[in-house]
Amino acid sequence: MIGFIEGKLFAKKPTEALVNVGGIGYKINISVNTFENLPEPGKDVMLYTYLSVKEDALDLYGFMSENEKDTFKLLISVNGIGPKLAQGVLSGIRVNELQMAISEGNISRIVAVPGVGKKTAERLIVELKDKIDKVASGDVDYSVGGSVKADAISALVSLGYSLKVAEKIVLGILDNNPAITIEDLIKDSLAKLNK
Repeated sequence: MIGFIEGKLFAKKPTEALVNVGGIGYKINISVNTFENLPEPGKDVMLYTYLSVKEDALDLYGFMSENEKDTFKLLISVNGIGPKLAQGVLSGIRVNELQMAISEGNISRIVAVPGVGKKTAERLIVELKDKIDKVASGDVDYSVGGSVKADAISALVSLGYSLKVAEKIVLGILDNNPAITIEDLIKDSLAKLNK
């Protein structure tokens, strides 16, 4: 219905963005991960969107990447997970970490997300394990570390390493050294992969 919204960011809060499009302010529910990547108010912004239609409400959810939007849609396809809980899940864990936890069956990592119990985590893994790889292989969320992370993962994938392995190595290095240069990140990643 509404695939994306592009305009000037009018205001932002950790769970909400207000975007001015042609004099109309769109209130968009967002995750903390998206909030952290929004520009300052007054700057141009583009968010991928999902319109949740209920009997008594129309709620718009916004995402910085198509990957985050696709993961959100997968989450709400699971019985018992609505848009608010899916937004909370995406606020409590980076998209690529969630995808990795689901594909590896890592219940303890998913349960660490506020609002997610053991049964919900198990249901996520059972219902999404086969679907999550299709989303993850399409468009990966590189929100933390920006293009340095994206470029490093892309370089490793082009060298023949799997997306999951490349993400895991790069994330591990970036967690320990977030200010690392792209050259050093690729060198360190290759060194770890070739041990």
